[in-house]
Amino acid sequence: MNRISRVVLILCACFVSVAWGQQPAGKCYNRWGQFHKYDMQRWNRCEKVLGVNNVGNLILKWSYTTGGLVESSPAVANGVVYVGSLNQNVYALNAKTGAKLWSYKTGGQVSFSSPAVANGVVYVGSEDGNVYALKASTGALLWSYAIVNQGVYSSPVVANGVVYVGSHFGSPNVFALNASTGALLWSYDPHQNVYSSPALASGVIYFGSINQNVYALDASTGDELWSYTTGGPVESSPAVVNGVVYVGSQDHNLYALNAKTGAKLWSYATKDYLLNSSPALANGLVYFGGGGGAVYALNAGTGARLWRYYTGSPVESSPAVANGVVYVGSLNQKVYALNARTGANLWSYGTGGQVYSSPAVANGMVYVGSQDGKVYAFGLK
Repeated sequence: MNRISRVVLILCACFVSVAWGQQPAGKCYNRWGQFHKYDMQRWNRCEKVLGVNNVGNLILKWSYTTGGLVESSPAVANGVVYVGSLNQNVYALNAKTGAKLWSYKTGGQVSFSSPAVANGVVYVGSEDGNVYALKASTGALLWSYAIVNQGVYSSPVVANGVVYVGSHFGSPNVFALNASTGALLWSYDPHQNVYSSPALASGVIYFGSINQNVYALDASTGDELWSYTTGGPVESSPAVVNGVVYVGSQDHNLYALNAKTGAKLWSYATKDYLLNSSPALANGLVYFGGGGGAVYALNAGTGARLWRYYTGSPVESSPAVANGVVYVGSLNQKVYALNARTGANLWSYGTGGQVYSSPAVANGMVYVGSQDGKVYAFGLK
């Protein structure tokens, strides 16, 4: 190792050491109410029960069989787990016991769209082309908005009385709906499918499209602020932290873009054949999975790789980070808990199917779905 390399390594290590101790300001709510967990980072900074020293003791607390593949990612709020299934149902399960509280049958598969819970309402998309708003306590339908001849893989994000969601097939493909009534506020047409789930930060909506672009729209009007063209379709959902947008592309790269201008700050080439996993950000590091079977940790400021862990099968699941641990699923049918600093495997569990679902971590529990049709809940003994 030459002198310059040593200096760079020391600087990177110092950056991570400082960033690791930083905590964002604001109140702590130990819940996982939306795909991005509100902060657009997939990081539960409030989780204090599970950590590096005890996560190896996780055991299966319960599992619930839905009757259809579970690719949707769970949301957790007020002691309830909400999740969709390919059997067309949205479920509400007791977070401690797994007992079914209610289910609501849509007109199509509830596949990758993950529920968002806000102000006592559950919002979710279905392959029947509808966005549904259900009463969180009972599952009663409050409203639905029909996107004609389209389906919804995108997970809604809800903020300031507005639901933002993408759709595939037809046009337009991005919608802003009144959260109380379902009335259309605006729509945007990128002229191609949107599987990506929107991220909201500082009054701007960010999302990716199959047309290879990442977009930034004014959240109040839907006006385009900028777009950035990658080299492949973008199904990954952006994470937005400290004025930077992090997103993966099927051109094998993870990108860091200036949130105000869309200018590329850096990119990291994985050489994986797919990169659909959505990034998670915590303590100055960015975590994501790749189609080549690896989970990556990069320095968020520079894009330098800190570690890489191979699962042996593609990682389409999006990582969740909590208290020094990275949780993620793999198509090898396993769920993993990795040391966030080193990438060491602290724990894993084999489900009966491939894991596309992204974990949710809250109140000392880990929740995830599997293509064996089950929702799993893990906790300490």
